Amino acid sequence: MTGPHGSSIWLALALALAATPSVAAEYPLGDRQMAVGGLGLYVTQARDILLDVAHANDLGFVQLMAANPEVDPWLPGKGTRITLPTRYILPDAPRKGIVVNLAEWRLFYFPPGGGRVETYPIGIGAIGDTTPLGVTSIVRKEANPTWYPPPSIRISEPDLPAAFPPGPDNPLGAFALHLGWPDYLIHGTNKPDGVGRNVSHGCIRLYAKDIARLFHEVRVGTPVRVVRQAVEAAWIGNILFVEVHPSKSQAEEIDTSAALTPEIPRDLVARVSAAAGEHVSLVDWDTVRQAGLRRTGVPVAVARLPPPETAMSDSAGGLEPRRR
Repeated sequence: MTGPHGSSIWLALALALAATPSVAAEYPLGDRQMAVGGLGLYVTQARDILLDVAHANDLGFVQLMAANPEVDPWLPGKGTRITLPTRYILPDAPRKGIVVNLAEWRLFYFPPGGGRVETYPIGIGAIGDTTPLGVTSIVRKEANPTWYPPPSIRISEPDLPAAFPPGPDNPLGAFALHLGWPDYLIHGTNKPDGVGRNVSHGCIRLYAKDIARLFHEVRVGTPVRVVRQAVEAAWIGNILFVEVHPSKSQAEEIDTSAALTPEIPRDLVARVSAAAGEHVSLVDWDTVRQAGLRRTGVPVAVARLPPPETAMSDSAGGLEPRRR
């Protein structure tokens, strides 16, 4: 970021993002807290591939690739520094029950009583198989589920068996949460490499250890809200951050070619302006644009409030002190 506060913003960002361990599904959450977690660092071993790094750190594959666009996912080489994108601006949604942000390939669970949030990477519908948006709830919990392929899937895969009993070949994994939307579930998977990718027919897939934890915590009746927010922006202390995720088609590009066609989200300026509020004049729009082009999913600092003494000195010229 350029300007008189540029270096201090990046220093504050580095300190903030280094403050939290990289591997954690659960974070404490204050009433007005807008983000959780912190960036982590992983140094590769000779045989590492990013799929394994993602799985070991409870990340989605495309999420990890987007945050490390210069790294070869299949041959990163020994000693390569991998950014673990484990700092999250929370979705703009009520903090109740389960919130799924399809644009982030991530599920957030806000347990009853408040004070904490859990977050997990997810696999979502492939191109042409969209997970519905809106509000529903968990209507049934099923351990060791049997999967009966619905007619919509049989159209493209007519040779599927009539049913998949519980076991290692069951695409639902060991646990399933049935939603109020018929034929849509939150469930495990027998193919963990699909977590964090566009792979399902519209269901929401989790790693085995994540669905096991979530299954035993949530109750029937828990609300589930599904949103698609590729651009998230929020003040964290005195710094405004923006977090931009790849589009669904860009995720396909990243997954297949480890690159994406640059495309700035249409709502980028509007969302950053809304988050900045009365301080929109402080926004570094060049940095915002770069975040929109790169879409790494990593929070980027784009504005900083002046120190309190600077804000108070404005009153000497007849201006009202800025309100925090």
